[in-house]
Amino acid sequence: MARYSKKIVKDICSLIEKDSYTIAEICKKVKIAESTYYDWKAKKPEFSESIKKAQGVFDELIVAEARKSLVKLIRGYTAQDKKTVTADTGKKDADGKPIVKVKEHSVTEKHYQPNTAAVIFALTNRDPENWKNKYNNEMSGSVTVKSELESLSDEDLENIVNGED
Repeated sequence: MARYSKKIVKDICSLIEKDSYTIAEICKKVKIAESTYYDWKAKKPEFSESIKKAQGVFDELIVAEARKSLVKLIRGYTAQDKKTVTADTGKKDADGKPIVKVKEHSVTEKHYQPNTAAVIFALTNRDPENWKNKYNNEMSGSVTVKSELESLSDEDLENIVNGED
């Protein structure tokens, strides 16, 4: 079992805060066994608490990124597309690597329209009183069933039930 240290805890928490690594990936990066990770989590409250805090930091980061992305999708945005065209000259340098010549650099801007689904999502969640995402199916009317049996006496009904005419 690896030796528990503040440095390993700091490294683990740093990985958790930065990305959505699996426990297996984290353990491999800090060079401990998964069983060691789970053992520390179960037996060392300070380790477990540090892990929870790091996960909270990552969750806050994800929420902030999601909000920024949603705003971008609602407003629409412009992005640059950069392209470089190169050509092999057929010559090689002293190390035997091909010499390439840059023929053209181009930068184009592309505008992305607002995303309708993102707009609907934002409106139905931020202003639900005015933007309800539901269907309203209403039915009105009445149904009456009339039967000839209603006009018969109890004695006549009893005869029908008993099979007598």
